[in-house]
Amino acid sequence: MKFVISPLGDTAVVLEFGRDDLEESEKKIRTVTSVLDLKQPGWFIEYIPSYTSVTIFYNVHWFKKGSHPYEKVCTEIDKLLKHIEPYELNKRRTVRIPVLYGGEYGPDLSIVAELNGMTIDEVIEIHTAGVYTVQMLGFAPGFPFLTGMSAKITAPRKKNPRLSIPPGSVGIAGGQTGVYPIQTPGGWQLIGQTPVELFLPQETPPSLLRAGDRLEFFSITKAQYNAYREGAT
Repeated sequence: MKFVISPLGDTAVVLEFGRDDLEESEKKIRTVTSVLDLKQPGWFIEYIPSYTSVTIFYNVHWFKKGSHPYEKVCTEIDKLLKHIEPYELNKRRTVRIPVLYGGEYGPDLSIVAELNGMTIDEVIEIHTAGVYTVQMLGFAPGFPFLTGMSAKITAPRKKNPRLSIPPGSVGIAGGQTGVYPIQTPGGWQLIGQTPVELFLPQETPPSLLRAGDRLEFFSITKAQYNAYREGAT
């Protein structure tokens, strides 16, 4: 498996897999994290995956005194991954997320439509037609960074971010779409809201979504939204 390795401080390294083919990079990242989970080498502490890289934290005290931990961990990683090819892990999950689009739940939907010379219904149709991939979770607990959104509905971030965005808000920023799992400030254009909770602090893992999941949005009515909320309580 090909990658570029570089140090991050004194206790971590970053494995870069490239930006040319995000799907292939994502497959490599999932392979690396799977191997680390399975092997649990003695020097390993934890990993943090991102779009195109994995940051691996290691225990410098695992190596002999007088040695160079960075060089040693590079050797260990090379031995661990040298003959491993990227592979598909367990069948990807497909998670379907209901969304109430527009109105008070998606106050920027009309802006996204106007920016792209479309009707509101056309934006909803395109957004719900996509099959998205969860590349990583971050920014806020359970926040999914997704690839796969149509370029037809891109919209810039707001110049003046909102100080508070309700949990479940579905937004667009540039060529990405995502869902705010908790109340937080943010500058994405809000097009709708889901009644489904993405951040699940009492569960392990504490997130509805995981890296590698496929995600689909589907449109619901206000009555259906309320029914989802009532069913969750």
